[in-house]
Amino acid sequence: MELQKLTNGHHQGFQHLEEGESPEREEFLPHKSDGENPPQFTDFEGKTSFGMSVFNLSNAIMGSGILGLSYAMSNTGIILFLILLTCIAVLSSYSVHLLLRSAGVVGIRAYEQLGKRAFGHPGKILAALVITMHNIGAMSSYLFIVKYELPLVIQAFLGLQHSSGEWFLNGNYLIIVVSILIILPLALMRQLGYLGYTSGFSLTCMVFFLISVSSLNAVVSVYQTTTTFNRERPCAISVTLVVLQTAYTVPILAFAFVCHPEVLPIYTELRNPTKRRMQAIANVSILGMFVMYLLTAIFGYLTFYLNTEAELLHTYSKVDPLDTLILCVRLAVLVAVTLTVPVVLFPIRRALLQLLFPDKPFHWVRHISIALCLLFIVNLLVISVPNIRDIFGIIGATSAPSLIFILPGLFYIRIVSTEPMNSRPKIQAACFTALGFIFMSMSLTFITLDWVYEENRSGGGH
Repeated sequence: MELQKLTNGHHQGFQHLEEGESPEREEFLPHKSDGENPPQFTDFEGKTSFGMSVFNLSNAIMGSGILGLSYAMSNTGIILFLILLTCIAVLSSYSVHLLLRSAGVVGIRAYEQLGKRAFGHPGKILAALVITMHNIGAMSSYLFIVKYELPLVIQAFLGLQHSSGEWFLNGNYLIIVVSILIILPLALMRQLGYLGYTSGFSLTCMVFFLISVSSLNAVVSVYQTTTTFNRERPCAISVTLVVLQTAYTVPILAFAFVCHPEVLPIYTELRNPTKRRMQAIANVSILGMFVMYLLTAIFGYLTFYLNTEAELLHTYSKVDPLDTLILCVRLAVLVAVTLTVPVVLFPIRRALLQLLFPDKPFHWVRHISIALCLLFIVNLLVISVPNIRDIFGIIGATSAPSLIFILPGLFYIRIVSTEPMNSRPKIQAACFTALGFIFMSMSLTFITLDWVYEENRSGGGH
């Protein structure tokens, strides 16, 4: 979404109070209000409905991260995974709460502009860089799935057991074709709200994926009785299985719940925008994704146990790539992740426009050029990166804690000046920020140790 009037952080027409309340008293869990609240952003009239906003935010949350959750559960066990998933979901919702309250105080609609208001121009640059890094990583992970799954789907449709070497079975060519024919036209939409219909269809595909995963256990069991394929089970269904690769669990979960760069654009385009209304959209979206994530992780894990790979669809490819249900699941996921890429591209473009052209009005040349450059960079990255787990791990361990924990907490502490630093909300925000630094440090440390362990193990095998 690119707006004709980019904010400079000082909206003259912004209403600082809603219904006579201080923004600091807005509820984390919204309640119904009797009155009709006027829009907060008086220089832009939002037209997106509540339902379409839920679709867009849910689509921003849901993505390739869902395919790594069964792998995360295979590393942690069911109970520890459930605890971690619940904590990340609740903290993510609280983070949106902090973000909306910070934005409500000063009437700012852009994440990077909150950074400028809190820390000046360096804060704006930092926020823009974190958003760009995270969303490029997210787009890369989506196209990574297209790169490896689309050739297999085409191969199955053609009834081929092995690739025959044609260009249309080469994933590197296919991601370029998909980017040009599908992603680019959607990314050229002027406003994010227009993608509500494609987001709804994308979510429908993922619901089909969830239902199908619950049925695929029987397919794998039948296949196991007729082939040498073996599902390695732990001694019992794992409850507290702790291994070094658990280091990837928290980053994968954090990666799976990041939607914060899209919150303010969706808030801006919302019809009758209020903090309560937007918080309700965030709570509904996060709750829906929590249920979908949990069920997908459980069904995937109980199908493959310790043989679950970092990308769930790749695990199914070892079963029977020509099975009709598996083929439909692959196709549904491909459609879903492809339609998510344009939603993720919008915040990157807005961040770059805020950095490079902060006072310029909307112009189609800039709008199109940035989209083309971003897609070129992402395609180049996907062609070069060998493993999707590396994307999940690094992006989840760095930018995800920054967007969920660190920056929203710091924004609230710096921007909301009506609360003293020793007040309960400020102390909570400070603890929230510290938790983000702890998550980031621990995850990066364990991921590094895991890489060293794997390198030593592979070196010892020569």
